[in-house]
Amino acid sequence: MRTTGQCLHRGMFTEARLYSPVTRGHDGDVTVHLSDEHPGVHDPEYRARRNAIAALALGHTPGAPVPHIDYTPDEHRVWQIVSAELARRHRRYACAEVLDAAARLALPTDHIPQLDEVSAALEPLTGFRYVPAAGLVPLREFFGSFAERTFHATQYIRHHSAPLYTPEPDAIHEVIGHANQLASPRFAAVYTTVGAAVARLVTETALKFLANVFWFSMEFGVLREHGEVRCYGAGLLSSYGEIAEFRRAELRPLDLTAMGTAT
Repeated sequence: MRTTGQCLHRGMFTEARLYSPVTRGHDGDVTVHLSDEHPGVHDPEYRARRNAIAALALGHTPGAPVPHIDYTPDEHRVWQIVSAELARRHRRYACAEVLDAAARLALPTDHIPQLDEVSAALEPLTGFRYVPAAGLVPLREFFGSFAERTFHATQYIRHHSAPLYTPEPDAIHEVIGHANQLASPRFAAVYTTVGAAVARLVTETALKFLANVFWFSMEFGVLREHGEVRCYGAGLLSSYGEIAEFRRAELRPLDLTAMGTAT
């Protein structure tokens, strides 16, 4: 596997606000603040669902069982639709390392897997396990946990009105995108190296540099394989639209300095 370029754009998520902000009121109620453009912003049932799922994640303590989400039929249908569509696109656009890892992981296509179900499949392969996140996890905590082979993941899923689109990372991104990477020992080694590096970083500038490199590689990276550009980045693997467009993006040679200092 030889990396020769990256998709140098910010991809399907806006960097400044990857996740909808989550707050807890004085009364203890948890609220997820969806943007005005979010497909579910005018659906009170969806908003209540998001609040409840975020509250479960915020209430989770390290070492405790991961909370199970009682996913609805609509939510499972979204997973089924996206799994089928992405599988077709992976065969056309994903690199061999990802395809082989995905075959070993064998994620379910008929239902949204619980995070402990994902962990049970991953741990025998690379030792990685998933823990719940309500939304944005501070960079130092998120990347640093890779050293312990831990991945913080959201458990909510995109609105059923737009199954092939999401303005923010959801369970499809966290699992179909990242878990299929983490099932590869080679990619998992990159993650653990990132985690080890975080422990040596003192300044926030250095941490941001590392986060940028991760973005342009493990999130939106591509490579040349048998003369064809194919993707390995989780952001591409989990996006129905982006994965069909990355070959039209501006591709540049691997340059860690340029990646780390991009604005």
